[in-house]
Amino acid sequence: MHYEGPIYRPPSEADSLLIQATVGCPHNRCTFCMVYKNGPPYKARKVKEIKKDILEAQKIYGNNIRTLFFPAGNTIAMKTDALSEVCMFARKTFPDLQRITVYGSSQYIYKKGPDELKQLASAGLSRIHVGLESGDDVILKNIKKGTLSHQQTDAGKWVMDAGIELSVYVILGIGGKERSLSHANETANVINNIAPDFIRLRTFVPKTNTPLLTKVQDGTFRMLGPHEILQETAKLINGINVPTYLTSDHYTNYINLEGKLPGDRERLIEQIDSAMKRDEKTFRTFFIGTE
Repeated sequence: MHYEGPIYRPPSEADSLLIQATVGCPHNRCTFCMVYKNGPPYKARKVKEIKKDILEAQKIYGNNIRTLFFPAGNTIAMKTDALSEVCMFARKTFPDLQRITVYGSSQYIYKKGPDELKQLASAGLSRIHVGLESGDDVILKNIKKGTLSHQQTDAGKWVMDAGIELSVYVILGIGGKERSLSHANETANVINNIAPDFIRLRTFVPKTNTPLLTKVQDGTFRMLGPHEILQETAKLINGINVPTYLTSDHYTNYINLEGKLPGDRERLIEQIDSAMKRDEKTFRTFFIGTE
């Protein structure tokens, strides 16, 4: 099977077959991300090449494939007819396949619109992981996300309406000290408007060779400490009033939080309150990410 460039997958796809459908990221401007800054440039692989890899995987694993993830960084940007074709081929090749998943930024979901998302759902695409990061437009502009909150909201609603599961990622601390409150409040607003299936928390860690690391180092971006991150997390959770599943399945986070909202809100806040009583020195130390 063919792989080119960095291959990343969500922790929830740990047991999934990885078949590369696209290379790189078509946006590749986010100031916090280092993954594709040194290439390779974005491209969609040819459908016949993707099908060849699927058939090779079938020879290796037989029909024992339940979940499939199509890397790389923004596979939803692939032309809809092409992505639909490989989804249908995968479903035909692996009759017991239960889930097909991709990464997709809101700007590319927004460009597809409701009808193309419904086409993808009919073809068998069943989940999209979206880096929401924040619902605060000022933060989104600062980190060069390439989208704004109203587009994120519409894109998220269209995914849900199409019957595709939606997993959104929120980066705690991505607004720094100055915009922590607005980050929590505005992100909760967007989540309430979308009502995604999953919210996955990540804590901002500056990555090597990124513009945001430079701002951290020169003092123009002031990072939150562990207690401030926990306070921001509590504000976010308290602001969410739609049914969704929240998890913090990532090494960047200070504590593990997992539960259904709004039902588990009280328990989650109690976990945060308990962690707030700990000395900040007992949490993971500051580090610069390299991947």
